[in-house]
Amino acid sequence: MTPHTIPQTVLFPDLADRPLVAAFDRGQASSDGGAVLLKAAERAYGLVRGLAGCLADRRDPGKVRHTSEDLIGQRIFGIACGHPDGNDADELAEDPIHKLLLGRDPAAGARLGSQPTISRFENRAGRGALFRMARELAASVIERHRRRLGRVRRITVDLDPTDDPTHGGQQLSFFNGHYGGWCYLPLLAFLTFDGEPDQYLCAAVLRPGNAAASNGAAGLLRRLLPMLRAAFPGARFLVRLDGGFATPEVLDFLDAEPGLHYAVAMAGNAVLKRRAESAMEEARARSDASGRTEHVYTDARYAARTWGRERRVVIKAEVVRLEGREPRDNPRFVVTNLPQSPRFVYEKVYCARGDVENRIKELLDGLQIDRTSCKHFLANQLRVLLTAAAYALMQELRLRAARTACARSQVTWLRSRLLKLGAHVVGSVRRIVLHLPRATPHLQAWRRIAMALGARAG
Repeated sequence: MTPHTIPQTVLFPDLADRPLVAAFDRGQASSDGGAVLLKAAERAYGLVRGLAGCLADRRDPGKVRHTSEDLIGQRIFGIACGHPDGNDADELAEDPIHKLLLGRDPAAGARLGSQPTISRFENRAGRGALFRMARELAASVIERHRRRLGRVRRITVDLDPTDDPTHGGQQLSFFNGHYGGWCYLPLLAFLTFDGEPDQYLCAAVLRPGNAAASNGAAGLLRRLLPMLRAAFPGARFLVRLDGGFATPEVLDFLDAEPGLHYAVAMAGNAVLKRRAESAMEEARARSDASGRTEHVYTDARYAARTWGRERRVVIKAEVVRLEGREPRDNPRFVVTNLPQSPRFVYEKVYCARGDVENRIKELLDGLQIDRTSCKHFLANQLRVLLTAAAYALMQELRLRAARTACARSQVTWLRSRLLKLGAHVVGSVRRIVLHLPRATPHLQAWRRIAMALGARAG
């Protein structure tokens, strides 16, 4: 069965007080009417043109119907609108809004790229092009916030891996015992400026499923930090990392960086547990007396055998009590060069990185950054980069929604309330009019964002 044989009209004879007909026959209409906000947000970054400039196009110019810039824009805007698969391209090829997003006439403009065109494009990028695109993504995000903020006092860099389950014969997919399945292990980098509530994605590196947690971390930081220092001279830097990053290579790199503080979780061992024992005894006594979970903070100087020097390790000695269960010791360790008290370092600095988990959840659930179903690894890396670019645009919408009901909304909420608006597109010689629903629940937020992105009352 093809789209041409699927009935375009359906009848509900007894659903209402008269027969109800649903007819899919409205020309020049789209379900993504609000997505014009994405095009306005993209102007603040220049991501589409910047990423396209990283790709060498060796096709015969006389036969090119869809430029690299068109295809990158089509994928980024499509992902942001909830169309992560290349298969979606066939159904959206004549969508007037998606044409408009690429600068084409919504009625007479040429069709967008088809699924085979998208597939060929995704498999075209080589390692060099992908490296340049990753650098361009980071540079665009950093430059956007430099223009927005000017000077900042502190920049926090969070690196975090996540699992990307695979379900086919994808290249470099491996079984990972920690996650209990075949997967990739993307490494994501986020930036926080001063005390702002959001963490801005600036890098996304796809890694094989058998990669160690720390693989690529030092290299990624080695690229990001000079870019940040050039954009924000005088800023102080804090790097926060999860437990798998506490390797000699990463710690030596962090110690060698001038003016940089770090807080890196590390797994416990027999030596550290002995150092924590006196604090654990105190925590047990407090827990026995209160009947609740208790914790005590301390620190110690420690050097693993593979380290070339001693470092400060903050110790959280915790006894966990849950109803109906026996008390459980739960010591935690963070290696750091911060001078503040152990409690401050653990609770105010290290634990604050938990917000990054919300950003990763948005990437997975909202934008499906794990839709890495291409056979070749490099094609999947391109998908990850384009999804990261789409997320940057969604974060821009959220940033522009300050002081509205959308200011702290998740990506899926932003999409369903702001982008997924039914629209009838009418074009004339003088202008293009989008006829959107009058009963739009978040019309005021949509208008505020549009004004912030350069629109004016008409």
